[in-house]
Amino acid sequence: MYKAVGSRGSRVSRVLWMLEELGQPYEFVEVKLRSPEAYALNPSGKVPVLIDGELTVTDSAAICVYLADKHADKGMGANPGVAGRAEMDSWMHFAQSEFEAPLWNKLRHRFLLPKEVRVDVGPAAAYDFASETKALDRRLAEKPFALGDRFSAVDVLLGDMGGWARAGKFPIESERVNAYFNRVLSRPARARAQANGGAMK
Repeated sequence: MYKAVGSRGSRVSRVLWMLEELGQPYEFVEVKLRSPEAYALNPSGKVPVLIDGELTVTDSAAICVYLADKHADKGMGANPGVAGRAEMDSWMHFAQSEFEAPLWNKLRHRFLLPKEVRVDVGPAAAYDFASETKALDRRLAEKPFALGDRFSAVDVLLGDMGGWARAGKFPIESERVNAYFNRVLSRPARARAQANGGAMK
């Protein structure tokens, strides 16, 4: 059985969602960011962490890709071949490095950084997020999901970010992007993941 380690309401939500989509049994182990327990699993003290027997995998995107590859029969991984892998990697890097960056920046200055170094990044974060939303709109084009006609690990990652954006009241003006988030966020596996530890108490 997998162990998904993280703090409630954090990026562990996407790991739990991925496990639910794959129909895999797991245990959610609640551990705080930069706690002794987190440092024992990850030198940075960050969570989520996935424990699969003797293997420890860190970073939510890497965990989702690992799970998709391990359970390839479930069809949540890359399209076939080197080109398919490059396409999925491109989406994953865009999701974390670009689309999520403004959300993370605002969160850090609201809650995570020491109070003496926090600044008001709200306007800049909103501007950057609007720009990345336009990029997501163009990348999706007419596809129902990131990789085409099927739901994949990329959609778990992006969908989780979309949920955070909506919770943080970041406006999404693109009809296509809103429809995409409605589509992926309404999946039953996400609701199960939230009930099992992926949502704030």
